[in-house]
Amino acid sequence: MLAGLRQYGNFPLPARADMNDVLAALAREAGWIVEADGTTYRQSPPLPPPASNLSTINHYNNNTSNMGAYPVRSVESPLSSSSWKNCSTRSSVDCQPSALRIDETLSPASLDSVVVAERDTKFDKCTSASAINSPECFGADQIVQDIHCGEHGNGFSGTFSVPVYVRLATGLINNFCQLVDPEGIKDELRHLKSLCVDGVVVDCWWGIVEGWNPQKYQWSGYRQLFDIIREFEIKLQVVMSFHEYGGNDSGGIYITLPQWVLEIGKSNQDIFFTDREGRRNTECLSWGIDKERVLRGRTGIEVYFDFMRSFRTEFDDLFTDGLISAVEIGLGASGELKYPSFSERMGWRYPGIGEFQCYDKYSLQNLCKAAKVRGHSFWARGPDNAGYYNSKPHESGFFCERGDYDSYYGRFFLNWYTQVLIDHADNVLSLASLAFEDTQIVVKIPAVYWWYKTTSHAAELTAGYYNPTNQDGYSPVFDVLKKHSVTMKFVVPGLQVSYHEIDDPLSDPEGLSWQVLNSAWERGLTVAGQNAQSCYDRDGFTRLVEIAKPRNHPDHRHFSFFVFQQPLPSIERTICFSDIDYFIKSMHGDSSNSES
Repeated sequence: MLAGLRQYGNFPLPARADMNDVLAALAREAGWIVEADGTTYRQSPPLPPPASNLSTINHYNNNTSNMGAYPVRSVESPLSSSSWKNCSTRSSVDCQPSALRIDETLSPASLDSVVVAERDTKFDKCTSASAINSPECFGADQIVQDIHCGEHGNGFSGTFSVPVYVRLATGLINNFCQLVDPEGIKDELRHLKSLCVDGVVVDCWWGIVEGWNPQKYQWSGYRQLFDIIREFEIKLQVVMSFHEYGGNDSGGIYITLPQWVLEIGKSNQDIFFTDREGRRNTECLSWGIDKERVLRGRTGIEVYFDFMRSFRTEFDDLFTDGLISAVEIGLGASGELKYPSFSERMGWRYPGIGEFQCYDKYSLQNLCKAAKVRGHSFWARGPDNAGYYNSKPHESGFFCERGDYDSYYGRFFLNWYTQVLIDHADNVLSLASLAFEDTQIVVKIPAVYWWYKTTSHAAELTAGYYNPTNQDGYSPVFDVLKKHSVTMKFVVPGLQVSYHEIDDPLSDPEGLSWQVLNSAWERGLTVAGQNAQSCYDRDGFTRLVEIAKPRNHPDHRHFSFFVFQQPLPSIERTICFSDIDYFIKSMHGDSSNSES
């Protein structure tokens, strides 16, 4: 219901809307005044005497055919006439939006008569012999079919143009920073150029460029790649990738952190994120060493800054020529701003809640300081009842209904845990702004949508987003991004595969997307998007376009650009070329787009 009011009625309901918010929005829409304390009243001339009210009501009931004499406010139906005309099975339907006409002098009590009269009129239509062709009597399944049919027929021509970038496959540059297949790259760029993509995205891997010795940067392979891209006159976005790459979806490609960092890790494993059982995750460095000089005399954020500054100096000509349009800063696992709480290498499988990653000695020292400042030194510990990677919320005392996550200790710990994430983003982005002055900076936000319909939002909590039902966990993060004028790129959840549905993890990708995107837009952030790797059919592409530029958004919000994540080779063979062409043209609002 809330989603329908937001999408089709343009009601600005908050992310955690309750029935009071809905009633207030409906009252305002009807012309009533609703103050902050809930006081509600009409802004209208004094009401006539009661007798006059009664005569007005009787006049309305006896003369419904004269409703046009009263002031009218029509509300457009979300099912436009074009939606019906484009469906052959409904071509004969006369789809005229109905309007409820209300006498502004009616008292609140008399409105019941109006509502009843309108309802009875619809009931009569549906019980008459000719009502089978009436739009008001269609079943829900018929209406949904007609909506989809109308959307495909109309396409997205004339809508906002959203630039489309394609992420080039990892593996173009080998571990010695050499370009592997220059001719193959040229063929791929020709193909992308024929699809009218606006640009490409390339990962610059810390583990390759500074792979062997600290502060010895090797950019030769990237220089050759970027020169080829410049020949095709398309834009380039680069990603400062400070994480490891590999796993089930890597196609056999494996990129580690720099070898000299791994050598340090052999003698000091606390430079890596650590779970409660003491297992180390080498996917990225722990945020606990952001200000600890444990990397050959440098802190974590100094290492990141030196890498970014080296890139900016090496490719100054590309910035000057305007080839590089944006730089994305990797801030955590998978390049996203999150803890590595649900890592498959640690045994996690969907829809597990994941585990907190704060048990390296540097993070625990930070937690101890925070507990002492709070005045409760015995809170200097992680939760001991938060379950395991593949637990479900109701199986743990911390995340279950009315669990410890909402206790005094739980709130302290979760505030500290998410503040570490926010501080890491703030520190790194401060230096990134210095290295890439006057360049668009991008930060990727994850889509942790499973268990979103539970009260604790356990998977989001372990990932670092303090977002239970009674808390907005994204606004504090977005305030920091706004501080640094950063573009927020959201990983749009894809269509759910069958095993996700079977496990029924109370997921809500649409609800999460709505909260994240609107929270960012409300704070004035520039918003971009990237697809998950499951969106590769026509329905998936259409859904991506609808999220990128909502049709009925009251403020006409839309993505500033969209990054298309290319599929794995095993999936690529099943993709229809016309679907990709449809997707790009729809994003561009191309009038030549048509159903294929």
